[in-house]
Formats: sequence, C-alpha cells, structure tokens
Amino acid sequence: MANAFFEIREPENESYNSYAPGTPERKKLREEIDRLKGQEIEIPAIIGGQKIKTDHQQDVVMPHNHQHTLGSVHLCGEKEVEMAIEASQQARREWADLPWEERASIFLKAADLITGPYRYTMNAATMLGQSKTPHQSEIEAVGELADFLRFNAYYLQQLYREQPYSPDGMWNRMEYRPLEGFIFAVTPFNFTAIAGNLPLAPALCGNVSLWKPATSSIYSSYFIMKVLHEAGMPEGVINFLPGNGADVGNPVVESEHLAGLHFTGSTGTFQHLWKSIADNIETYNTYPRIVGETGGKDFIFAHESADVDALVVAAIRAAYEYQGQKCSAASRMYIPESIWGSFREKFLEEVQKVKYGDVEDFSNFMGAVIDQKAFNTITSYIDYVQESDDGEILFGGNYDDSEGYFIEPTLVLARDPHFKTMEEEIFGPVLTVYVYEDDQFEETLQLCDTTSPYGLTGAIFARDRYVLKKMSDKLRQAAGNFYINDKPTAAIVNQQPFGGARKSGTNDKAGSAANLMRWMSMRSIKETTVPAKDWTYPYMREE
Repeated sequence: MANAFFEIREPENESYNSYAPGTPERKKLREEIDRLKGQEIEIPAIIGGQKIKTDHQQDVVMPHNHQHTLGSVHLCGEKEVEMAIEASQQARREWADLPWEERASIFLKAADLITGPYRYTMNAATMLGQSKTPHQSEIEAVGELADFLRFNAYYLQQLYREQPYSPDGMWNRMEYRPLEGFIFAVTPFNFTAIAGNLPLAPALCGNVSLWKPATSSIYSSYFIMKVLHEAGMPEGVINFLPGNGADVGNPVVESEHLAGLHFTGSTGTFQHLWKSIADNIETYNTYPRIVGETGGKDFIFAHESADVDALVVAAIRAAYEYQGQKCSAASRMYIPESIWGSFREKFLEEVQKVKYGDVEDFSNFMGAVIDQKAFNTITSYIDYVQESDDGEILFGGNYDDSEGYFIEPTLVLARDPHFKTMEEEIFGPVLTVYVYEDDQFEETLQLCDTTSPYGLTGAIFARDRYVLKKMSDKLRQAAGNFYINDKPTAAIVNQQPFGGARKSGTNDKAGSAANLMRWMSMRSIKETTVPAKDWTYPYMREE
C-alpha cells in the first residue's frame, strides 16, 4: 500500500459539443449512428464478470422507428438474481479493502473513456435507444455521466478528510465503511447518466451493486457496462440484471444481504419496494438504506411582472424537451390574466415552429416517447381533455404510433385549477395552463403548493424582487430544485444537486456529497495514548 495521500483536483463540468452544421463532431456522430444501426447486438446479463444468456429474450427497438431492431436482451429471473447475489458477496470484501484511490482511478478512467473514445457511441446509443436529440443526449449520456463519475470521486476524497477533533492524550479517527451486503440499483429509461450513477455511486464507496436497468433503455446501459469493463472494474462489483420488475425485484428484497436500495422510477414501484423491504425487515443482516427519486408534477408560476419572452422560452423547453419525459419537466403552469394574452400569442407563435420526428433529422426538437405503454398513457390524457368541458387544447393534441411513438407538443388550458391534467403526472409533452386573476396571486400560490403530492422541481418568474422573495417563501416546500426566472429542468452536477421531497423521493441529492454519505457506515475510533490505570475518580477521595 502506498504511503501517501493522493489528491484528486476539483473537476470542472464537462463541456458539450454543439453538433452544429459543419462541425467535425456532427459528422462523427452521424457515422456512429449509421454503424450502430447497421448491426444487431445480443445483450446478456453480466454476473460476476461473465456474460449470462437466459431462455427469455426481448427485442430492443428504436422508439421513433419501432420496426427497426437494434438487438435483443436476455431477461433475468430468480436463478440469475441468486447468481448475482453470490457473485457480489464473493467480490465484496476484496473490493471494500481496495484503497479508495484505486477505486477512484477506475471511475476517473471511465469518465475519460466516455468523454473520449466512447463519446459518440454513448451519444448515438442514447439517441437510437431512447429517442433523444443530439443535444439532449450529449448533455447527459456524455456530460452528466462523466460529471457524476468525476465529482463523486472528488466528493469521496473530501468526505474521507472529515475527521473528528483529538485532544491531548488521544487520537480520534472516523472510518467510512461500505455497507454490509449489496445495493440494489433500479434505474429509469429517461437518463443514461442516472442509469450509470445509481449502481456506481455506492460502488465508489466500496459497495457492490445489483443493477436492474429499465428494459426500455437497455441499449445505452449495456454500453456503460462495456466502458466499465475497459476501465478495469473488477468482476462481481457491478452485476447487470436486465429483467422485468417483479422477476428481479422479488428475489432481491428477500435476500438477507440486501443493504440498500438506490432507485429512480415510478412512485408506485418505489412504494411497493419500500413496503416489501419493511415486510422483510427481520430478514436482513443490516437495516437497508433506502434512497429514491420518483415522480413530479413540476410547475412554472408567473407573476404579472414576469418577462413574457423569457417565460415562453422556458415553457417550451421545460415542457417539450425530450418529449416531456424528464422527472423535472414542466407539466403545470400558473399565469396571471394580465399577461396571459401576450404569453398565449407568443407561445403559440413559437410552439408551431417545433418539429418532432426521427432524431436522426437534426432539425427536430423532439423525438418519440419511449414505448407503447407510455404512448397509450399520455394519449389517454389528451383524449380526456378533448372530451372534457373543463379543459381545452390550445395547441397540438395529435399523435401517431404507426411508425414511431410520436405525440405532438400539446398545450392545454384548464378552467378548473384541479383539472385532471393539472394534478396528475403525465410524463409526456403535455403542458396545462391555469389562468388566475391578478388579485388572486397569493391564493394561487397556496393552490400551487397544495395541488400536487410531489415536491421535485418548480420555477417562478417575476421582475419584482419583493415578489420573488414572497413566492420563494410560499413555495419553500413545493420543490427540492427551485428555479428563479429559468426553466425547472437541466440540473447540473455540482451546481444544482438534484432531488425532491414529499412524494417525489427522499431528496438525497444526486450530484452531491450528501448522496455518497448514504452508502457509508461510519466507524468512530478512539485511541488513547496513555490509558488510565486507576479506576477511581477524584470526587471519590476522602476529605
């Protein structure tokens, strides 16, 4: 073991390629898209470093062209879960004993691979498998994922440095141990970066992970495993278990070795897993840590002093980028009557310029929603509005799944602030606006705060500083990520650590040191240099 304390310099956020016409990166990305489209790959489970094939396979298709098959994936069940648990426990002790800088070096190398030789592969795989535009893919599948890897390594160093005070005669130390057992990482379809961070953040702290990626985004997740292999990740540290929810989740939560759940996904699934863990609480060797980020009904709230032009841009980007399939996407909006006419006119003028379709056409602002299930759910809300007297579609409302799962950007006017699309999470390109009377400003703030059970992201718009303060105070608990005169999306690692409370999750802030603390079990050590040799105390002596 080296006898020096190694330094990781504070990282800088990864810069993004623009993919503008004429740039070399645009050409390289197109070439990689063509290369990946021209082949079909077989995606196995990866357990203990070994590729495992199962009897249950599923096609991997492109959401914007669901007739095009990118490959097939082997889905796991109880047998593979048991294999993964065993492999993780075999790897756990050696991985935990590895000096922290040796673990960190793997993560730093992985970041450099992602931003270097794998950049266009990660980008193209996310575009094809999740129907993201070049910009949306670049900022997260490359930029955010690399930021997670680099900043987490830096945060780990900072945390390890935090040591208690030692008075004369003793040496107090704090050891940051990994948890005893494995971490179950359940990851969503919508962000390649989140898919990578959920199993990897605990692993950096010395834990081992069982990773169940969303089957609808399995394509880019598999390339993360390829990067980790090239970066030198030891066998059994990250066990890759594609599969349907209960087939993987049920045997996992029944294992005595479950030490933590790192989750991003639906509220219902998170609550089910939490209940299942509670039902099995006597089984576990240690109380499992539960970290989750779930739903949102994210808002934009405008005051009469708001800059309307900025409000229009924020609404379009927040509601329709990546087809509204962001946990942070704006889904409801409150606008005062005094600026509604101006906003409506400018919004409708701009939104009709928004193009959607195949993400290989770089002029498109939007692609397709992720799959048939999502398409059916989102369009059911559009159909509901069309049949309701309390809501009106001002723009959009069209959809077609014959070639890809395409839904037009849609703007709904709600006459009732408790209209269905103002209250329920849709997770698609549907923005609902409620127009309030200017003299009902404070009452509508209260309405915004209490309408949704969620508390993930929100944005306020005003020029008046006193008003901004009042809005911020009234909506203090309404969002874990709060934006002033900006859209409520696009949090950046080390700048806006991400997470919300209420029914949006445990708010453990991915992209910060706070998240890493959840995957550590501290041991406080006191060493006395000259131990006492008399058990009595001065007060016991005779007068």
